[in-house]
Amino acid sequence: MKIFPSRLSNVGTTIFTVMSRLANEHGAINLSQGFPDFSPPALLLERLTHHLHHGANQYPPMAGVAPLRNAIAAKLERLYGASYDPESEVTVTAGATQAIFTAIACCVRPGDEVIVFAPVYDSYIPAIELQGGSVKVINLAPPDFRPDWEKVGAAITAQTRLIILNTPHNPTGTVWTADDMAELARLVRDTDIVLIGDEVYEHILYTGRHESLARTAELRERSFVVSSFGKTYHITGWKIAYCAAPAALTIEFRKVHQFNVFTVHHPSQLALADFMTADPGFAAGLAAFYRAKRDFFRAQLAGSRFELLPSDGTYFHLARYERINDLPDAEFARWLTIEKGVAVIPVSAFMPDGTDYGLIRFCFAKNEATLTVAGEKLRAV
Repeated sequence: MKIFPSRLSNVGTTIFTVMSRLANEHGAINLSQGFPDFSPPALLLERLTHHLHHGANQYPPMAGVAPLRNAIAAKLERLYGASYDPESEVTVTAGATQAIFTAIACCVRPGDEVIVFAPVYDSYIPAIELQGGSVKVINLAPPDFRPDWEKVGAAITAQTRLIILNTPHNPTGTVWTADDMAELARLVRDTDIVLIGDEVYEHILYTGRHESLARTAELRERSFVVSSFGKTYHITGWKIAYCAAPAALTIEFRKVHQFNVFTVHHPSQLALADFMTADPGFAAGLAAFYRAKRDFFRAQLAGSRFELLPSDGTYFHLARYERINDLPDAEFARWLTIEKGVAVIPVSAFMPDGTDYGLIRFCFAKNEATLTVAGEKLRAV
């Protein structure tokens, strides 16, 4: 049999799978892939069990169950003053990656250009290329990884269909400001450019406030806003998220959603709706919860040869390792995992042009016991 040509000829296995597998093979502490090693709230698990045993085991509505969409709309109104109709403007998705893929698929056509910012999460570019779009990458540079709006403006052409932004930003921990959003609004004003806001870490920031695309009416009217229950409620394995967008965009989004996923795990949706109603303040406590973990992790690396960069959001921390050796970051990550017992992510994996800043990414969404053992190993490097 002749093998058909690959549609993603330059794509291999994602770095997160590679490093987690390497961690398992060598018994390393996994600070690479972004998932907690602690349990979600007990009430959320109880509500899941309840709905499993009370009939919620068949297809839910394609767009998501009404109680959850209502809770999402109420949250967006409460946090950002944004009025979304839960019936026509909120869709529950099988994780944020699916939501972003679906948003790209419904609006990008062959010949369209899409602007992304690097370091860039690794699912964006393959999704764009699968639709026949071309990518323009704006590199963000250390130490602050702030967007250069002159470069963004220069990258916009008549073919620009979409701009994808991620704030708080994975992997750098940078948080976009109100000034950034004002510049973005200025650049897309009087255009037909659509925006995707990857806002999965919206509740995990340590400075200022989260500048959601939903917060500004001028941006909201052209935006798909994506957030993740997995990141908010410590349930990354549930793969459940949502996309909020104006009705005209949601119509197109759901045309794709109904055929690439159709619907999402029924009892999980009902459990989340119950929990959001019973404990609406849980998400508001995430910033303090993860700030304590960030600071604990930083204390563990005090006296080490790693140089930590700022982390203003997410549950990730970048670090320089130049005082240890001069290996390329991918080789350093493998060495650290195999020889020293701590798995990390090389930041060059987020750079489409392979730029190597000599940085690695740690995930500190772990129990203190895990971070303590990791700290012992890292201080000994």
